[in-house]
Parts: sequence; structure tokens; C-alpha cells
Amino acid sequence: MSTDPTGALGAGRPMTELILGGARSGKSSYALAQALAHDGPVFWLATAQAFDAEMRDRILQHKAERPAHWQTLEAPLQLATALTQSQDQFCVIDCLTLWVSNWLCLDDLAGWAQEKQAFIAAAAAHRGTLLLVSNEVGFGIVPDNALARLFRDEAGRLHQDIAKQAANVTLVVAGIPMPVKRSGC
Repeated sequence: MSTDPTGALGAGRPMTELILGGARSGKSSYALAQALAHDGPVFWLATAQAFDAEMRDRILQHKAERPAHWQTLEAPLQLATALTQSQDQFCVIDCLTLWVSNWLCLDDLAGWAQEKQAFIAAAAAHRGTLLLVSNEVGFGIVPDNALARLFRDEAGRLHQDIAKQAANVTLVVAGIPMPVKRSGC
């Protein structure tokens, strides 16, 4: 069974950690470092889609940072189903805000609501260590268009729902992980 890399739950016990930060804050690097420190198998769930050359390059760069023996699954929409495939493994999801964006671009709010609830249930049922990387988008100004406001609101609601059940919540700023919530606090 995967262990809690931060020691918050004690040796040998799995945990869930929500890792938030702005663009280029170091949140993915923080999750990667925890996964690299783990001595067992790692299951990496990626939500990005390569719609242009720049995004393809970003995805390739992220893949190159991960050991080849890690299992990687691309799950731009059906994240709940993908998460159940990781069973009790050490699992990293990078990133939740791209997942939200993918759904909102489909313009299927009913489908999004259903998938979000399925994902929250799958995350609660996960028995291994689960690291959830996401962008904190609520620190900025109120967006000037409805889709951007909906994205900000849905991402914020998702973060709140996950933070309620997560043992740990970490905010990464300028490459520095700052504990927001720790198990038992």
C-alpha cells in the first residue's frame, strides 16, 4: 500500500493531498518530487489535451520528467473512471483545472455535474496516496465574461469539495509548499 509522504497520517497509511498554486508556482514539481520519493509504483493521470504545437511540447516535457516505468493514463474527461483504475496505488492527477476546462468547453453542465460527483466519490474511495494538482484561480479579478466566471466558480467549488475530504491541502507559491490543512488539524 502507498504511504503518506508527509508523515501526516503515520507510516504506512495512505492519504489524499490537494496541491494548489498559480501558474508556474511549482505545484506540479512538488507533486513530482513526492512521487519520485515514493518507492513503489506510481500511477499518473494527465488531463491535458494537445490542441496546438505549444501544448504538445508542454505535454512532452512533462512526460520526459517522469520515469518511463510509471503508468500514465490520459484522462481529459472521464477522470472518475480513470482514478478507479489506480486502485490502491500512489496516484498523481495533474491537473484538475484542465479537467474542469475540458468539461466546460463541451458546454455540458449536466455531464460535468455528474462526472464531478463521480470523481469526488472515486477520490473518497481511493485507498492509496492521492495527490491532486490544481490551479488556484480565485485570487485574481472577477473575469469579464460568463465562461471565465463559470470556470473560476466551478474550480473553486471543486477545490472546496476536495479539501473537505483531503487529509492535506498545500498551497505552493514561488516553489515553496505552504501547508493550509494537515490531518488532525
